[in-house]
Amino acid sequence: MIVAIDGPAASGKGTLARRLARHFGFAYLDTGSLYRAVGFAVLQAGGDPADEATAEVAARSLDPALLDDGRLRTDDVAQAASKVAAIPAVRAALLDFQRRFAAAPPDGAKGAVLDGRDIGTVVCPDADRKMFVTASIDVRAKRRFKELREKGLDVIESAVRQDMVNRDARDAGRSVAPLAPAEDALVFDTSDLDAEQVFALAVRYVTDGRLG
Repeated sequence: MIVAIDGPAASGKGTLARRLARHFGFAYLDTGSLYRAVGFAVLQAGGDPADEATAEVAARSLDPALLDDGRLRTDDVAQAASKVAAIPAVRAALLDFQRRFAAAPPDGAKGAVLDGRDIGTVVCPDADRKMFVTASIDVRAKRRFKELREKGLDVIESAVRQDMVNRDARDAGRSVAPLAPAEDALVFDTSDLDAEQVFALAVRYVTDGRLG
Protein backbone atom coordinates (compact mmCIF):
# COMPACT_ATOMS: atom_id res chain seq x y z
CA MET A 1 0.00 0.00 0.00
CA ILE A 2 1.17 3.52 -0.82
CA VAL A 3 0.00 6.41 1.37
CA ALA A 4 0.59 9.91 0.00
CA ILE A 5 0.45 12.87 2.37
CA ASP A 6 0.85 16.41 1.06
CA GLY A 7 0.57 19.85 2.58
CA PRO A 8 2.33 23.12 3.35
CA ALA A 9 5.02 23.70 5.98
CA ALA A 10 4.06 23.23 9.66
CA SER A 11 0.68 21.73 8.77
CA GLY A 12 1.39 18.61 10.81
CA LYS A 13 1.79 16.28 7.82
CA GLY A 14 5.25 15.06 8.85
CA THR A 15 4.17 14.13 12.35
CA LEU A 16 1.12 12.36 10.98
CA ALA A 17 3.10 10.52 8.30
CA ARG A 18 5.67 9.20 10.78
CA ARG A 19 2.98 8.02 13.20
CA LEU A 20 1.05 6.26 10.46
CA ALA A 21 4.21 4.53 9.24
CA ARG A 22 4.97 3.26 12.75
CA HIS A 23 1.36 2.21 13.34
CA PHE A 24 1.06 0.15 10.16
CA GLY A 25 4.68 -0.97 9.95
CA PHE A 26 5.22 0.88 6.68
CA ALA A 27 8.42 2.49 5.44
CA TYR A 28 8.50 6.28 5.69
CA LEU A 29 10.06 8.87 3.40
CA ASP A 30 10.10 12.57 4.17
CA THR A 31 10.51 13.76 0.59
CA GLY A 32 11.07 17.30 1.81
CA SER A 33 14.39 16.07 3.19
CA LEU A 34 15.50 15.32 -0.35
CA TYR A 35 15.01 18.93 -1.34
CA ARG A 36 16.47 20.14 1.95
CA ALA A 37 19.56 18.04 1.27
CA VAL A 38 19.92 19.56 -2.19
CA GLY A 39 19.45 23.08 -0.82
CA PHE A 40 21.92 22.38 1.95
CA ALA A 41 24.52 21.05 -0.48
CA VAL A 42 24.20 24.19 -2.60
CA LEU A 43 24.54 26.46 0.44
CA GLN A 44 27.55 24.51 1.71
CA ALA A 45 29.24 25.00 -1.65
CA GLY A 46 28.56 28.73 -1.49
CA GLY A 47 26.11 28.60 -4.39
CA ASP A 48 22.71 30.14 -5.06
CA PRO A 49 19.81 27.68 -4.53
CA ALA A 50 17.87 29.49 -7.26
CA ASP A 51 20.59 28.80 -9.83
CA GLU A 52 19.31 25.95 -11.99
CA ALA A 53 22.63 24.48 -13.07
CA THR A 54 24.10 24.48 -9.56
CA ALA A 55 20.98 22.96 -8.03
CA GLU A 56 20.75 20.23 -10.68
CA VAL A 57 24.35 19.16 -10.08
CA ALA A 58 23.63 18.93 -6.33
CA ALA A 59 20.49 16.88 -6.96
CA ARG A 60 22.18 14.39 -9.26
CA SER A 61 25.08 13.87 -6.85
CA LEU A 62 22.93 13.70 -3.71
CA ASP A 63 24.23 11.48 -0.92
CA PRO A 64 21.24 9.67 0.69
CA ALA A 65 23.18 9.54 3.97
CA LEU A 66 22.68 13.29 4.22
CA LEU A 67 18.92 12.87 4.71
CA ASP A 68 19.35 12.23 8.44
CA ASP A 69 21.70 15.16 9.03
CA GLY A 70 20.32 17.47 11.73
CA ARG A 71 21.66 20.50 9.89
CA LEU A 72 18.87 20.10 7.34
CA ARG A 73 16.26 21.31 9.82
CA THR A 74 17.24 25.00 9.92
CA ASP A 75 15.00 27.69 8.44
CA ASP A 76 17.72 28.80 6.00
CA VAL A 77 17.84 25.31 4.57
CA ALA A 78 14.04 25.20 4.39
CA GLN A 79 14.05 28.37 2.30
CA ALA A 80 16.78 26.94 0.06
CA ALA A 81 14.77 23.73 -0.32
CA SER A 82 11.74 25.69 -1.52
CA LYS A 83 13.90 27.41 -4.14
CA VAL A 84 15.53 24.27 -5.52
CA ALA A 85 12.15 22.50 -5.52
CA ALA A 86 10.89 25.04 -8.07
CA ILE A 87 13.54 23.92 -10.57
CA PRO A 88 12.24 21.26 -13.03
CA ALA A 89 15.63 19.57 -13.45
CA VAL A 90 15.93 19.08 -9.68
CA ARG A 91 12.46 17.58 -9.44
CA ALA A 92 13.22 15.24 -12.34
CA ALA A 93 16.45 14.09 -10.70
CA LEU A 94 14.67 13.21 -7.46
CA LEU A 95 11.47 11.78 -8.92
CA ASP A 96 12.86 8.31 -9.64
CA PHE A 97 14.26 8.01 -6.12
CA GLN A 98 10.83 8.68 -4.63
CA ARG A 99 8.99 6.34 -6.97
CA ARG A 100 11.44 3.50 -6.36
CA PHE A 101 10.99 3.92 -2.62
CA ALA A 102 7.20 3.78 -2.94
CA ALA A 103 7.18 0.80 -5.30
CA ALA A 104 9.75 -1.23 -3.34
CA PRO A 105 9.85 -0.06 0.29
CA PRO A 106 13.08 -0.93 2.14
CA ASP A 107 13.45 -3.67 4.75
CA GLY A 108 10.59 -5.71 3.31
CA ALA A 109 7.89 -3.30 4.48
CA LYS A 110 4.44 -4.02 3.03
CA GLY A 111 3.68 -0.37 2.44
CA ALA A 112 5.14 3.10 2.24
CA VAL A 113 4.13 6.50 3.55
CA LEU A 114 5.54 9.48 1.68
CA ASP A 115 4.95 13.08 2.66
CA GLY A 116 5.75 16.19 0.70
CA ARG A 117 4.19 18.73 -1.64
CA ASP A 118 3.33 16.72 -4.76
CA ILE A 119 3.16 13.07 -3.74
CA GLY A 120 -0.51 12.54 -4.57
CA THR A 121 -0.43 14.68 -7.71
CA VAL A 122 2.91 13.81 -9.36
CA VAL A 123 5.11 11.32 -7.52
CA CYS A 124 2.46 8.69 -6.75
CA PRO A 125 -0.76 9.68 -8.52
CA ASP A 126 -2.01 6.09 -8.15
CA ALA A 127 -1.41 5.96 -4.38
CA ASP A 128 -3.93 3.84 -2.48
CA ARG A 129 -4.63 6.64 0.01
CA LYS A 130 -4.11 10.36 -0.50
CA MET A 131 -4.30 13.04 2.16
CA PHE A 132 -3.73 16.77 2.08
CA VAL A 133 -2.97 18.21 5.52
CA THR A 134 -3.25 21.95 6.02
CA ALA A 135 -3.96 24.65 8.62
CA SER A 136 -4.35 28.42 8.69
CA ILE A 137 -1.23 30.50 8.13
CA ASP A 138 -1.45 31.91 11.66
CA VAL A 139 -1.62 28.46 13.24
CA ARG A 140 1.24 27.16 11.12
CA ALA A 141 3.41 30.21 11.82
CA LYS A 142 2.90 29.80 15.58
CA ARG A 143 3.83 26.12 15.33
CA ARG A 144 7.01 26.85 13.40
CA PHE A 145 7.94 29.74 15.72
CA LYS A 146 7.54 27.45 18.75
CA GLU A 147 9.56 24.71 17.07
CA LEU A 148 12.43 27.06 16.23
CA ARG A 149 12.46 28.62 19.70
CA GLU A 150 12.58 25.16 21.28
CA LYS A 151 15.67 24.52 19.18
CA GLY A 152 17.26 27.56 20.79
CA LEU A 153 17.04 29.80 17.74
CA ASP A 154 16.50 33.52 18.25
CA VAL A 155 13.62 34.17 15.84
CA ILE A 156 10.84 36.74 15.58
CA GLU A 157 7.33 35.40 15.09
CA SER A 158 6.37 38.02 12.49
CA ALA A 159 9.47 37.16 10.46
CA VAL A 160 8.70 33.44 10.67
CA ARG A 161 5.17 34.14 9.45
CA GLN A 162 6.39 36.24 6.52
CA ASP A 163 8.92 33.59 5.52
CA MET A 164 6.09 31.05 5.53
CA VAL A 165 3.87 33.30 3.41
CA ASN A 166 6.70 33.68 0.91
CA ARG A 167 7.36 29.96 0.86
CA ASP A 168 3.67 29.12 0.40
CA ALA A 169 3.49 31.49 -2.56
CA ARG A 170 6.61 30.00 -4.10
CA ASP A 171 5.42 26.41 -3.60
CA ALA A 172 1.90 27.06 -4.91
CA GLY A 173 3.02 29.26 -7.80
CA ARG A 174 5.82 27.19 -9.30
CA SER A 175 5.25 25.97 -12.85
CA VAL A 176 6.17 22.35 -12.11
CA ALA A 177 4.22 20.32 -9.54
CA PRO A 178 2.73 23.24 -7.60
CA LEU A 179 1.49 22.62 -4.07
CA ALA A 180 -2.17 21.58 -4.35
CA PRO A 181 -4.34 18.72 -3.13
CA ALA A 182 -4.98 15.87 -5.54
CA GLU A 183 -8.58 15.80 -6.75
CA ASP A 184 -9.17 12.53 -4.90
CA ALA A 185 -7.29 13.46 -1.72
CA LEU A 186 -8.92 13.64 1.67
CA VAL A 187 -8.28 17.15 3.04
CA PHE A 188 -7.53 17.58 6.75
CA ASP A 189 -7.59 21.10 8.20
CA THR A 190 -5.70 20.75 11.48
CA SER A 191 -6.23 24.35 12.63
CA ASP A 192 -8.72 23.27 15.31
CA LEU A 193 -7.71 19.62 15.71
CA ASP A 194 -5.05 18.17 17.95
CA ALA A 195 -2.59 15.54 16.81
CA GLU A 196 -4.55 12.66 18.36
CA GLN A 197 -7.77 13.62 16.58
CA VAL A 198 -6.02 13.86 13.23
CA PHE A 199 -4.22 10.56 13.78
CA ALA A 200 -7.43 8.72 14.65
CA LEU A 201 -9.16 10.00 11.52
CA ALA A 202 -6.17 9.12 9.35
CA VAL A 203 -5.89 5.58 10.75
CA ARG A 204 -9.53 4.95 9.94
CA TYR A 205 -9.07 6.33 6.44
CA VAL A 206 -5.96 4.25 5.72
CA THR A 207 -7.60 1.14 7.14
CA ASP A 208 -10.84 1.17 5.16
CA GLY A 209 -10.82 4.24 2.91
CA ARG A 210 -13.45 6.18 4.84
CA LEU A 211 -13.81 8.33 7.93
CA GLY A 212 -16.99 6.99 9.43
